[in-house]
Amino acid sequence: MLTYTGNEVRRWLAGVGAIAAAVNASTPLPELLDLIARTACELTGYEAAAVLLADETGRSLVISGSEGLSAEYVAQVNERHTIELGSGPLADGPSSRAFRIAQPVPIADILADPSFEPWARVAQENGYRAIGSVPLLVAGEPVGTLNCYCRTVHEFGPDELALLCTLANQAGTALQSARLITSLTEQRRLLEHAEEIHRELTAVALRAGGVQGVAEALARLLARPVLVTDRDGLAAANVTHRGVQLAPESTADLELPDDRIAEVPGASRVTVPVLLGQEVVARLWLPGRLVELSELERRATEHAAVVCALEYLRRRTAVDVEWRLRADLLTELLSGTVPASVASRAVPLGHDLTRTHTVLVASPDGSVDTASGRALLGIAQTVAERCEPRPLVTSSGEHVIVLWPETPHGPEASATADVIRTMARRALDQRTVTVVVGHRCAEVEAFRSAVRTARGALELARLHGGDRTVTLPDLGVYGLLLQLNDPRELVRFAEQTLAPLREYDERKGGVLIETLRTYLAQDMNVARTAGEMYVHPNTVGLRLRRVEELMGVSMRRPETLLRLKVALMAQDVLGLARLDDAHP
Repeated sequence: MLTYTGNEVRRWLAGVGAIAAAVNASTPLPELLDLIARTACELTGYEAAAVLLADETGRSLVISGSEGLSAEYVAQVNERHTIELGSGPLADGPSSRAFRIAQPVPIADILADPSFEPWARVAQENGYRAIGSVPLLVAGEPVGTLNCYCRTVHEFGPDELALLCTLANQAGTALQSARLITSLTEQRRLLEHAEEIHRELTAVALRAGGVQGVAEALARLLARPVLVTDRDGLAAANVTHRGVQLAPESTADLELPDDRIAEVPGASRVTVPVLLGQEVVARLWLPGRLVELSELERRATEHAAVVCALEYLRRRTAVDVEWRLRADLLTELLSGTVPASVASRAVPLGHDLTRTHTVLVASPDGSVDTASGRALLGIAQTVAERCEPRPLVTSSGEHVIVLWPETPHGPEASATADVIRTMARRALDQRTVTVVVGHRCAEVEAFRSAVRTARGALELARLHGGDRTVTLPDLGVYGLLLQLNDPRELVRFAEQTLAPLREYDERKGGVLIETLRTYLAQDMNVARTAGEMYVHPNTVGLRLRRVEELMGVSMRRPETLLRLKVALMAQDVLGLARLDDAHP
């Protein structure tokens, strides 16, 4: 049994003070634990001491600091005869019991105590016969033990154990303080790193560095490659780190969350969506697994996704503004604004209207909704971006209008029309599109009438089935009629020619104009006309004689047939599908 004088007490206080000083000096934890074990040996006179701490799982105790113990002994206990905290022979030793009951557990002779049998041989080989184990408590909860070893059989008295408990309590306090200091230091480091992340990504946003700039900043901060893909899975930015670059992979069949960072099933990748409202406009990709990312790295990735969203919003806003400005230009061109003024305003947008341009007008066949119209506009814009100088692309109503410049080495307007139709069929889920290739305009003043003519040609083409690329010569006489400078003359001609028939049909509820149109469409064959209208041939004959009577003409004369044919074609050109709509 050990006895202590006043000098011994002062020595104990000095030892405890040395431990406290080491904590205040931010001594690394392994060195601090060795100091605690060394102080225990110096104050008690024991040959060896060890500090054992519970591992991260809380299932075993590990010798984490020691004094006087051989490296072989530490390795054999930690690796081959691990002290367990659960149940079984390796969980009945003095260290396990002291940890569980939070009370000292002394063994005067380890060779005579069955509970120490798993470690008896290795302890005997290293010359140890007695052990005293006291719990290390932090905030009243055991976190490990302080073990002291003697080379002879030794009875641990109450005062001796009390002093060991005091030393263990001080060691526990020191351990708690060291952990707190370490935690505060780590928090400070994390805060500094978080501030660095915020500063770098904010700088990218302020200088409008684009998606590529965001990816480069994130790759530097996380020290790993970064990939950004757009909604179609195409790479919008790809940054290499230490020779490693991520390849875009198809994500069409993956069920990935649209609201949070996630790990890709079956692949060593992490992704986070880039959101504009509820719309996923892009994705960030990192190599590795989600569990490998620290909380700070997750926040950095999510912060980068927000900055990417700002860049996409900036880009989308710029595109929308450009489209509005181009629409304004077209409106002014069609309204007769001074051409020189329009041409000068087009220059900052990248358009040279003084060049020769060909007018293209496109529209989906059938009814046109907002989504399909905007999709077709986007397709035309994509095709135009490949051309230099830049074509003017905008929309007016349900029509997409392109002023395609002639260049020595660029694609021709007709080829461009075919490309737009092919891309639109894929993008609009096999829905067909009609494109009209209109006039070549060498002067700005010519755009107004050229666009009007092309729009009329488009409506005629759609009326007869659509799904093709149309030129004005393809429309024959229709194309000529569309090019009349004054459509009011066309209206008056159609009205004057067909007025007797229209008045009769309105008064009698007749179908003379419909019969005449069908008769001419069937190459003046009465039988085929009757079959088309589901009436008797005699009925067709009677209707045709009534037409001759009302108009005072003979349909056997070629000029009469030509006049009637042109009047009906003029009606089509004017978009008058029904006679009731014939009034201008």
